[in-house]
Amino acid sequence: MSPGDRIGYEGVWRTVKATTTDIGAMGGLFVRVTWEEGGTERFRAGDELVTQRARA
Repeated sequence: MSPGDRIGYEGVWRTVKATTTDIGAMGGLFVRVTWEEGGTERFRAGDELVTQRARA
């Protein structure tokens, strides 16, 4: 996942602005996504996501 990629999330396609990793309270690994449309979301590492790659 990289900037410009799109993720189908909660019935809407959103565009990735930036990604970082994060550790949860119980030590689980997460990916934090910042959206071009505003806001952020955390996904557990290993979650399956519906994605579209950014066009070159």
